[in-house]
Amino acid sequence: MPDSAVPPTPAARLHDILQLRFTSLFAALPARMLEPISPANPLKRLLKVAGYAGLRLVGNMFRPVRNPENLRGAVWLYAVSQNNYDSLYFLRETRPDSVLIAGQSKEIGRYNGQVNRLSLRRKLLYYGQLPEVYRALRHTEGERAWRFFDLIFNAIGYYEVYRRALRHYRPRAVVFANDHNDDARALLVACHAEGVPTAYVQHASVSTNFPPLGFDLSLLEGQDALDKYRQCGPVRGRVALVGMPKADSFLARKNQNTRVQRVGVACNTLDTTEAITETLAYLLGEFPDLTFTFRPHPGDQRDFAFLRRQHPQLQFSDARQQNVFEFLQQQDALVAADTSTHLEATLLNLASVYFRFGTHAVADDYYGYVAHGLVPRAAKLPELAALLRGYQQHKPLDLYRKAAYYNATLGTPDEGHSQRRAARLLDEWLETVA
Repeated sequence: MPDSAVPPTPAARLHDILQLRFTSLFAALPARMLEPISPANPLKRLLKVAGYAGLRLVGNMFRPVRNPENLRGAVWLYAVSQNNYDSLYFLRETRPDSVLIAGQSKEIGRYNGQVNRLSLRRKLLYYGQLPEVYRALRHTEGERAWRFFDLIFNAIGYYEVYRRALRHYRPRAVVFANDHNDDARALLVACHAEGVPTAYVQHASVSTNFPPLGFDLSLLEGQDALDKYRQCGPVRGRVALVGMPKADSFLARKNQNTRVQRVGVACNTLDTTEAITETLAYLLGEFPDLTFTFRPHPGDQRDFAFLRRQHPQLQFSDARQQNVFEFLQQQDALVAADTSTHLEATLLNLASVYFRFGTHAVADDYYGYVAHGLVPRAAKLPELAALLRGYQQHKPLDLYRKAAYYNATLGTPDEGHSQRRAARLLDEWLETVA
């Protein structure tokens, strides 16, 4: 049955869909990170809106969707990124009635040609809501409604076209790996309105800044995620702790080296280019006998080619082509700031160190890894060097045990079998909602 709790007005629905965009955390993101999402200059925002209208809204109308698989009555695995695809693919292999889908024109990295698409050709028809929606959000959100006007514009129509798709295809259920992106939340709200069962497979560490957990079944990695979601608001539906499905095939191959010889350095878009450059120069100078590999986040658009010229000995990992676990298997230690790669590294028994590249005020131990003792913090470069020298002399073989709070199957008979556990729970749940 449709969910009576679905927000009744277009403005209320848009607020629900965009709620992460209106948080103080999002507004405080560094300019270099926020600019590609929503430009600070009002004229650039308007030009972005015009570009979206021309390329996406009008452009989609002239690109009919022809899917290779039948979506009708299937279990939909909804992906909004390459990481989402990696996190859900195991269900595609275990359930013949499942299909991987994404919104029309959604960028899924190397999997762009391997997902079915939900048509957004009719999205343009719903822009008559814009004046009413903007006035209402201006009243509740103040200046942030104008600051993020382009994001409001982009989000209009998702809910309506997704409701139409749900009525047309009548999927058996929709499984998500993202709970906070605009299009994913629009589909979730549409599912609630149409009475379509929803499930969620956690694909990365979560934050207390996320929206409340709103699925009928949530398959979380461990107690950390559940504790954080309880701080986000009421938890809907059933929750099970299943470990990390995407790590299954790697957990049996934990790092057995007792001395660090290879160090991965991972950055994301919060980290400043200047601090990254300084850190790498320092580490390469201090540790000429160690092999360092630099890995930018897959969504980082900066050109780091200058690092190759400055440091010919520095190796690189392309996150758009190399799975994070494949990268970590080639390392003995990791240096990074606010990224869930710390957890993945610890699961493989790497010596992982939290080190901030820059002094931005947005996040400090964002995932709580330092606070919960998963990884040590190095505040300054000499402290980082001291930790690495210690691990260079001796790296313990039981570092992975620190991750038990984050991965419920660690040290249990289900360790390395999270995919099987998650698939079984999903099967059992589907039998009850069919």
